This record gives sequence, C-alpha cells and structure tokens, in this order.
Amino acid sequence: MIGPGFSPSGVITLTTDFGQEGPFAAVMKGRILARYAAARLIDITHEIPVHWPAEAGFWLARSYRYFPTGSVHVAVVDPGVGTNRDILIVEAEGHVFLAPDNGLLAAVINRAPSPRMYVLDARRVTHLDLPAASATFHGRDIFAPLAAELAAGRVAPDALGPPAVDVVPDWVEEPVVSRGQITGVVITIDHFGNLISNIDAELINPPTGASVRVGTHTLPLLRTYGDVSPGQYLALVNSFGVIEIARAEQSAAEGLGVGRGAPIVVHCA
Repeated sequence: MIGPGFSPSGVITLTTDFGQEGPFAAVMKGRILARYAAARLIDITHEIPVHWPAEAGFWLARSYRYFPTGSVHVAVVDPGVGTNRDILIVEAEGHVFLAPDNGLLAAVINRAPSPRMYVLDARRVTHLDLPAASATFHGRDIFAPLAAELAAGRVAPDALGPPAVDVVPDWVEEPVVSRGQITGVVITIDHFGNLISNIDAELINPPTGASVRVGTHTLPLLRTYGDVSPGQYLALVNSFGVIEIARAEQSAAEGLGVGRGAPIVVHCA
C-alpha cells in the first residue's frame, strides 16, 4: 500500500542520455505500458550528454515541480550500469525519483525539503516478478518496471529498500558565494546556444547593476534578449531562475567558444 507521503498520479517522466537514434527510450516506454497501460508518459529529455549525470540532475531538480504531485520521475544516465552501484529511490514533495546512485539525484536531494531516500533491495521486490536484468540495459529491466509499479500504486517507495545512509554527491560543486561575487559553471547549453549556469538568481542580492564574466568577456545582467541588438551578448535570469549567457538571435556557445564546465563569475554591485 502507498504511504501518506505519496499518492500516485499516473504520470511518469523520463530523462536519459539515450538520444533518439535507437529504440532504447521507446523500449522503456513499452515496458512501462506493458505493466501499467494507463500510465501517462512524458519525456523531459533524452539528449543529456552521454555519461554525464550532473546535467540530468540539474534539469530534473528544476523541472519536477511543473508536473502533478504524485509523478514518478525516472532518470537513467548510468555509466556504471551492470556494476554494484546502488539504485536510489527518493521521495520529495509528493514526487518519487528513480535513478542510479551516481550523483544524478544530488541536486534534487539538496534542493527539496526533507527528502526521504531509499536504496533498492532486490530481495524486497521479488513479488513484482521483475525480468532478469541484462548487464547493460537496466532502464528497461529495472527502472521501467519499478516506475510502472509505483505509478500504478501497487508498491510504496519505502517498500523498495532500506533508508539510504550515504549517497554519491553531485559531480559539479555548488556555486561559491564570496564577498561581492558568486562563482559557478556552465552546466548545459540549450538548443539556441545559450550557456546555462548553475547559479540561481536568488543568490544575487541585489541583482541591479550586476555583471557576469565568462572567459574574457564581462557582460551586463539584463532582463531579456531584446534588451540588446542582434549579435550582442548579454547575461540574464532565464525561465528556470538561473543565470544564462546569451547572444541575441545567435549562439553564445559558438560565438564565445565556451562549453560545459566553463567558469562563470557574477559580480554584484
């Protein structure tokens, strides 16, 4: 039976590094629907850079609150698939998250109030008749069936294993706040070539008069892309509440030659 903290909505989101060239994401969906045909499946993204759980965690931590309470969020960026790495189940704010214990869920755990964390114990799920797990596709063989059972309300998060004591930290350090500045990194690059940092706008107080340095460029912190002429660079707070470097109507990533992991420094007035 489902405990008091989680009431499933039937929504399951998927975040992976599988891309769209093969059948992997579709096969996960098929496995879910075979167990729970009424599931509502939503792709957050399958374009996470391969083997880079930090970016998956960044997007998941900043996306899940837009989904109905009771959603199950499955994230599979798993360079350690087939090894003895653990599988985490995290319950937070009425949502449940399933992911490898490789730092992927660290951002969710750090940002959510009072998360509850469990480690999957295979002995506790024998009654679910999970298929024999392959050495290379746990998304299909473990994560998808468990997500279906959780979303259908046939198993509770805390029934899947004991509480987690230690979890793997995020691969990317949290921004460093010092007198007059905040230092972070480019965590991802979007379809438009915008450089998205891990610096939350709430760290900048006050934002008026702030500037942002990336590489050898220092840019004003403005409100929106239209505040500069086409081709000019700027910094702004994007729709997910983090600092972004953009180039109006062009790609900031290409123009600046900057990629993931590049340092970004916000100078406060």
